[in-house]
Amino acid sequence: MGRKAVPEPESDFCLVAPPTPYDPALGLALHAARAVPKDARCPVCGMYPSRSPAWAAQVIFSNGDAQFFDSPLSLFMYLSDVARYSPGRSAGEIVARYVTDFGSRQMLDAASAFYVVGSSAQGPMRAGNLPAFASEQAARAFAEQRGGAVRAFAEIDAALVQRLGGRAAHRH
Repeated sequence: MGRKAVPEPESDFCLVAPPTPYDPALGLALHAARAVPKDARCPVCGMYPSRSPAWAAQVIFSNGDAQFFDSPLSLFMYLSDVARYSPGRSAGEIVARYVTDFGSRQMLDAASAFYVVGSSAQGPMRAGNLPAFASEQAARAFAEQRGGAVRAFAEIDAALVQRLGGRAAHRH
């Protein structure tokens, strides 16, 4: 009897992480940050953001749907190519972006946060992390202890995101 040829495994796997629909029963405003559900998956890497609450991030779409991320870096990767990670969605539908303050563990507007690039902090993906802080002073204090450089939201550009996160194949 002949052996069947075994196909080569794909070099990448595809995970489509659906957004979490808005639930008015939570009592939150339509575009407010919300707690990360236990079953939410990061659309960039497939991890469970609820397992790394100090690093979690999220976007809220105009209809109230939320997409959750295991880290600010995954959020930035997502924002750089929304359609790649959420087919049928566009960046224009995003009305709010949130990251977790590394110190207080509270969600804050991603655009007002300060990020530390190149620290020794080990986040969910172990490398390329961007711990977020509500104040520049807190970010600088962290950088003094753990290394790295402080950057504002607008200073996190595509080149930095690519350097930190790489561009793994992700085809739909």
